[in-house]
Amino acid sequence: MSGGVDSSAAAAILKAQGHELVGFTMQLWNQRRGISVDENGDPLPSRCCSLDDVYDARRVAEELGFPFYVLNLEREFERDVVQPFVQSYLNGETPIPCVSCNSRLKFASLDQLAASLGCDKVATGHYARVEYDETQNRYRLLRARNLEKDQSYFLWELTQDQLSRALFPLGEMSKPEVRQVARDHSLAVAEKSESQEICFVPDGNYAGFIERYLDAEDSKDRLPGQGEIIDSGGAVIGHHSGIHRYTIGQRRGIGIAGTEPLYVVNINAAKNEVVVGNQDELLSTQFTAAGVNWIAIDKPSGPVRAEVRVRYRHTPAAATITPLPGDLGDRVRVIFDEPQRAITPGQTTVFYRGDEVVGGGWITKNQ
Repeated sequence: MSGGVDSSAAAAILKAQGHELVGFTMQLWNQRRGISVDENGDPLPSRCCSLDDVYDARRVAEELGFPFYVLNLEREFERDVVQPFVQSYLNGETPIPCVSCNSRLKFASLDQLAASLGCDKVATGHYARVEYDETQNRYRLLRARNLEKDQSYFLWELTQDQLSRALFPLGEMSKPEVRQVARDHSLAVAEKSESQEICFVPDGNYAGFIERYLDAEDSKDRLPGQGEIIDSGGAVIGHHSGIHRYTIGQRRGIGIAGTEPLYVVNINAAKNEVVVGNQDELLSTQFTAAGVNWIAIDKPSGPVRAEVRVRYRHTPAAATITPLPGDLGDRVRVIFDEPQRAITPGQTTVFYRGDEVVGGGWITKNQ
């Protein structure tokens, strides 16, 4: 329970269906560390473990009449989510921490907790669906009915074991319907707004967060210093103040005037270079993905056809996914039928067949 309307409405639905509930809020990030602050050092309004959100979750549990607890996972969150997030930017990638948070903290921790309490299922406010296919003896992860709110993209790392205990009560609903459920149960969070930013970087200033984090931790990792901005031919056309300030596809904030718009088309961490080019240079037909998790099928021995998404708002595009040989883990090569824009290392790719999630992985190369 995040203290928001989605998880609160999910609890209300399950309670009305007669389920016995135990509510948990995960304490993930210590706002008092002075890292999630603005340029004046004042705390930023956060949707990650703020006292207001914990209070709202507790109040909803009281209103619906079930026990509520706060689970402290600050250490695990920093180790498994925040530190990889920072390192990814230092490596010239653009990370998406919500995937790791869902699979490696939320479901992993809550599954263990549920088992220890004798609970059968773990329910969240995600917009997604889970179905059991008796013919395949396999749990299927499906997109939400409301595709505008669908969050299956963030859940591709879930295992069959985790999916067997997952409940997504909002999977068939629209956001207005969810708010109406909260109103019908007189929940105080019915009109509460939602955030679209990464929870521990509520202002969206990733570079500022990374700089404050490394400074506060006195980390052995150091920010990359000033480097060169080059064109695709290798000519130096400017300088940057740190590769962690750039992401592939970025147009604004490059600081170089040209006869046509310039975009970041590559980031070379080894050389501390930012490569810029025109919009056509953002197009690519293939990339490599690692850490692949297959949900709908067993690990294939040959090519698989699917619609592939390379970022949350990307329209899935037809592609062939081919497993790669070797002992470096579950890696695949994805080749699109048509070029796609701004395929970005550090992001996740998700494979679909219609509404079903076939699997997914972490983008490592875009060539």
